[in-house]
Amino acid sequence: MRHLKAHRKLGRTTEHRMSMLRNLATSLINAQDERIVTTLPKAKELRPFIEKAITLSRRAQHLEGDNTAIQAVHLRRQAAAFFHAGNHGQAASTGKRGQLRAPRTAGVAALKRLFDELGERFKDRPGGYTRIIKLGRREGDNAELAIIELVDNPQERLAIENAAKRAKHGTAGKKKTTKASESKAAEGGRKAGRDKADKTYEKEETTKARGRGEEPVDEQLEDNKPKGGRRAKKTEQTAEEQDTTE
Repeated sequence: MRHLKAHRKLGRTTEHRMSMLRNLATSLINAQDERIVTTLPKAKELRPFIEKAITLSRRAQHLEGDNTAIQAVHLRRQAAAFFHAGNHGQAASTGKRGQLRAPRTAGVAALKRLFDELGERFKDRPGGYTRIIKLGRREGDNAELAIIELVDNPQERLAIENAAKRAKHGTAGKKKTTKASESKAAEGGRKAGRDKADKTYEKEETTKARGRGEEPVDEQLEDNKPKGGRRAKKTEQTAEEQDTTE
């Protein structure tokens, strides 16, 4: 039975495995886009490792009482165990004139960013600070790759802002199209009314006859009267022939 044998060993000794996880945690915290690509088993082991360090920085944002500074230092020292110590030459160069101070190592920079920036960002988030995205298998050794990233990273915030802008512009475009169609329909209604009013007129002769007091001629009846033609002439001729025969 596997009692007290939690976590993946990753084919390494304890010292080698802890050193590797510290390096991965340092790379993830210091990454400009807050994401790194590694194998899936390493990403799954790194996730609880780095989230414990982020929880320590989150606790530092909620300290209260008189000894807040002492508690903050204690939390920083606890979180420092998740990164390589570095700066071993710092004490030797201190106090000597003409010598530059040793550069800050990646571990010290990661610890500073963890408490100054990430603790403030995740102070209201109770866990779940990282995300794992599978990438498929790598050519060569066929290892399964994955991306492990911090949530609410710059790329994610930029994507959310762009989506909000697109949605806003789309809504504005729909409103403009609706207003344009409504105005066009109203203009068409007004134009149709004007055309209809223009069509309801009477002829000039009818207007003059009405002004002289004469009985206006119904134009529709005049138009509907049968016009004279060949058929009318034939009818008259047949009537005359019948009279002569009689």
